[in-house]
Parts: sequence; structure tokens; C-alpha cells
Amino acid sequence: MEIGSLQPQIVWEIFAEITRVPRPSKKESRIQAFVEDFARQHRLESKRDEKGNIVLIRPASSGREDEPALILQSHMDMVCEKDADVRIDFENDPIDAYVDGEWVKAKGTTLGADCGIGMALQMAVLIDKDLSCPRIEALFTVDEEQGLTGAMNLGDGMLTGTRMINLDSEDEGELFIGCAGGIDTIATLRYTPEALGAKDDYTYYYIGVSGLHGGHSGDDIEKGFANSNKLLNRLLWNLDRECGLRVARFDGGNLRNAIPREAEAVAAIPVGRTAEAEKLFRRLAEEIAAEFKQTETSMKFTFQPATEHPTHLLPMEVQRRLLDLLYALPHGVMAMSRSMPGLVETSTNLASVKMPEEGVVVITTSQRSSVESAKRDIADRVAAVFALAGAEVRHTDGYPGWTPNPDSPLVRRTAEIYRELFGNDPKIRAIHAGLECGLFLTRYPQLDMISTGPTLRGVHSPAERVEVAAVAKVWRYLRELVERV
Repeated sequence: MEIGSLQPQIVWEIFAEITRVPRPSKKESRIQAFVEDFARQHRLESKRDEKGNIVLIRPASSGREDEPALILQSHMDMVCEKDADVRIDFENDPIDAYVDGEWVKAKGTTLGADCGIGMALQMAVLIDKDLSCPRIEALFTVDEEQGLTGAMNLGDGMLTGTRMINLDSEDEGELFIGCAGGIDTIATLRYTPEALGAKDDYTYYYIGVSGLHGGHSGDDIEKGFANSNKLLNRLLWNLDRECGLRVARFDGGNLRNAIPREAEAVAAIPVGRTAEAEKLFRRLAEEIAAEFKQTETSMKFTFQPATEHPTHLLPMEVQRRLLDLLYALPHGVMAMSRSMPGLVETSTNLASVKMPEEGVVVITTSQRSSVESAKRDIADRVAAVFALAGAEVRHTDGYPGWTPNPDSPLVRRTAEIYRELFGNDPKIRAIHAGLECGLFLTRYPQLDMISTGPTLRGVHSPAERVEVAAVAKVWRYLRELVERV
């Protein structure tokens, strides 16, 4: 079945078009043009601020002109992750999306349902002729995935409404009323490369970890998925101590908000110790696979001769500092919330380890917390580990969390409508992932907000998928909210 033939067709046709528009974070010109073309096609008022955020406006239906505007919001960019064997240029190529039974998926890449399906729901509201609604202000932001800079720099006068429905959540039947704040902590380790000695002294290997689950570094951080950077480093650390391994290159992870799925190194092993190294590698790989057998069923380890023969190595003193640093860095859940059972309060993600040029290692970590002081504390803890290794450290500006208000009029009303429609209460909860809502409150402190959306799984990884039935259910709910809130 074609995606555009799914029901509700008004939503799926738009989503199918969105998947064909390249839209990496910070490179959203094509999706911006798509949104503005949509406005022209349907004769909707359009506003765009200096940062590139766009608002499309549907006028109030007859008799509803005096009601306050209702804001719908999603972001235009998507996380661009792929399997290692997939060839795609995310800046120019469409996503190869398809229907697989009860889900819509992509072949070997992220799908972009985060937040493309939210965009499609907004745009469907703007053109549904059967809806009776107040003024609708549909806000589409840029760069949510790589720093929330669109929401952070929302232009003056873009919005007039006092109620907002954010469509960037991933569990149908749940209303989100709060989220974590976040900050990135980035280290740069500089060194003078060591020229490789006699090449006959070493045998060269690719050593890698791949096939991990990955996932969203906020929403999936408590699920026990492995971190490829941590696992690869564990292998290298032991091979260094036991077999004299020397590191030439380390490349793991890509995105600050994704749990890394793959990591690889090029290493030199002294001639005469390769059999010993291979035996140790197999033993460690078996131990790690046993540890993660419940969560990482597709884990793959690589230890094979390298066709790439490096010309330089990390000096031994630098190698030891780097491997000790990566071993010592925390990753995962740091604290659970005491006020909302089951909610992760504070976490950190060892997102990527890169060598962009000879003599430089860049390590990116991402910290989240629903408690501002705890967010700063975990960021400082990570920075302290970096400092012990002699690395240069910087923090990004970060973004605020969104404090839950379960007694707000919008929360009560939207929960009531859900109950009337579906015969059960929605779950009212906060999310450990970052949403733009906290930033909107800094500009529009009077906003009353909820976040909702259909069921997505595997977000920020090539396993990303959106449930067809959940989209239909959310569309029915959203139409009722627009008409009755």
C-alpha cells in the first residue's frame, strides 16, 4: 500500500510529500520552501522570522472570531541516521519510506516522523474544510534536533494565542505536560601525532562495534541499550593493557541526541601478539554480548585485518589518557524523579568521539534533567572528568525544562475530551526528552501548553517507525481539540 493511501488520507498524503523533502538540521531551506508553497497553494497567511521559523494562519471560522487563537507546533528538521551499508545524501535525497503492516518505516534510515508526522497533522488542520475552529496559528520551527535554536530565537510578534498544542510527542494516549532541560558538554583533546615506526613491527586491524539499538538519548536512555563508544573503548582499553595495542583512529557516534549505535577504530598490534589479541577480543565480545543479551539482539563485533595502514599513532601517554577518560565518563541514567514515579530525572549521553584532523580528538556529551541544578551538576561532573584528562572543555548555552502544571485549564480540558472520545483517561506525564515548550515560555510566559502525538518507536535511529492506527486516533482527537478547546 502507498503511504498516501492510508487513512486519514488528508494526513498521510502530506506526510508522504514531507518524506521526499530533504531536511537535515540547520539545512532546512527545502522544507521551508515546501511549507511556504503549501501556504500559497491554500491561500493561507504566512509569516517567517529571521531565524527561519514559519507561522501559517488559518482564519477563525464564522462566529468564532472573538475566541483566542489556538497554536499548533512542530519542528521542520529531522535526525539523519542510517545503517552503515546504506548510501544516501540526506541533504539531497528523499527518504525511502514504506508501509510495513501496522507501521510506516524507512529503508535503512531514520524516517523523519519526528517531527514530520506532527507537521502533517498541523497542515491537515489548516486545510480541513469540515472543521469549525478559532484562529489557528501553526508554528513550524527550525533546528530543534541540533540545539533548539529556532525556538530559542523565535521572532517577536509571531504568535498571538495563549494555548499551544505541541505535536512532537511519541506515545498516543499520553499527554505530556513537562520536559527536561538540557546542555551539551564538549571536550577537545589536542596532541602531537607520533610517526609510525617500522611498519613490520605491527599488524593493523579494524576493531568495531555495530548493530546496536541506539535510540533517543532522552526517551530511551533508561531502556538499557548499549553505547557503542563505551563498548569499543572497553575493548581497546583491555587490548592496550594486555597486548600492547596502539590506537590510530577512533570514530564513534554521530548526533548529540542519539545513543550511539556504531563505533570503529583502526589500531596497530605488535607482530607476534595478534593471536593473543584475537583470543582476548573474542572473550571480551562474548562477555559483552552476554551482558546485553536482553536488549541488543543484533550486536556485532569486528576484529579484522585493515586495508588502511596509518602513518601516525596517538602517543602512548595520550592514548592512555583518552581511553581512561572514555572509561571514566558516566553514561545513562543518573537519577530518577521522586515527584513523578517512572520518570528519569537526570541523565548523560556519551554521544560521539571524533578525530576531525590529525592531532585532535573531539568528544561530545549531552546532559538532561528536569531539575535545573541537577542539570548543571551532571554537566560539571562530566567537565571534571574531561579536565582530569587535560582536555579543553566547553558547555553549550543549553535550554530550560518545562515545569509540569497538571491543574492548568488546558490540561484538564484536553484530558476530559480524550475521556469522552475513547472511554479511558489519558496518561498525564512529563518526558525526559527535550521539547521546545520550555523555550516558548521564556518568550510567551502566559502560554498554557500540552504535547501529544501518535506512537513512534526507534526514534533517532534507522529503526524509527510510526504506528498507522495511532495516527488515525490522534487525528480524530486533534480535530476535537481544535473544535472544542
